[in-house]
Amino acid sequence: MKNLLIILGFLMCFSTQAQEIKWMSMNEALEAQKKAPKKIFMDVYTNWCGPCKLLDKRTFKNKDVVAYVNKNYYAVKFNAEGTEEVHYNNFTYTNPNYDPDRKGRNSQHFFANALKISGYPSMVFFDENGNLIAPVVGFKTPQQLELYLKMIHKNDYKKLKTADAWQKYEKSFVATFTN
Repeated sequence: MKNLLIILGFLMCFSTQAQEIKWMSMNEALEAQKKAPKKIFMDVYTNWCGPCKLLDKRTFKNKDVVAYVNKNYYAVKFNAEGTEEVHYNNFTYTNPNYDPDRKGRNSQHFFANALKISGYPSMVFFDENGNLIAPVVGFKTPQQLELYLKMIHKNDYKKLKTADAWQKYEKSFVATFTN
């Protein structure tokens, strides 16, 4: 009986872990790309952002989103007003104007600025070599995010050169992620 409880406890722990995105830093993702090239999916958030918290609670806990991101991307969690040093394209990005005593909004990290982040949350995609593909601004449901995750993973975005091509792609896309 004791062994059964230990096994059940292990399985419950394992299944809980399987339901979470494996987040890492941008520096870790860039290092991982050197060993095993894979695109990067970055969640750019701030501590005060309500829609960012909703994205964490609803979209990033969805089993289909978790499974797809973990399988096809290196997932990066990046605080756009934090103090993390990011080493990207032979430059070290910091947030020298960060004020630890400030409540609410703080200064924007230079890396978020370099990515031209204009709102939160933003999800940013990078190719297998760490080159910027595109940012996607705003809260997305699992089904809305699915379109971007699959389009970028499959390189379909390279074929979409006009607004008309994007609209046709978006209309013909069939979502399979559940709520």
